[in-house]
Amino acid sequence: MNSFQIITHYESLSDLTERMCEAAAQGDWDKLASIEQQCAQQVAIMKLADAPITLDEPTRQRKMQLIKKILADDAEIRNHTEKWMGQLQRIMQSNRQEQRLQQVYGGC
Repeated sequence: MNSFQIITHYESLSDLTERMCEAAAQGDWDKLASIEQQCAQQVAIMKLADAPITLDEPTRQRKMQLIKKILADDAEIRNHTEKWMGQLQRIMQSNRQEQRLQQVYGGC
């Protein structure tokens, strides 16, 4: 694999994580899951093609920029999904409490 191909793979991954971040921000969990599958496929391709190669300084810098953006997107995605998971957990707890109350007082 040459340096152009390496950067192309990282750019593709960065585009996918950006799309995931947008889907998470919109609360579009189905779209997020779909893009996440594409992201996993891209990572698998990158792992298969992984070979030690020396990058020139501008290419190395571009790779580092892309990695930082991917990590920032990942953190933002986690932020959105953790908020959603917290809301979902509160809803589920509320439903459980309601069911318990109905069991206790439902016969009255």
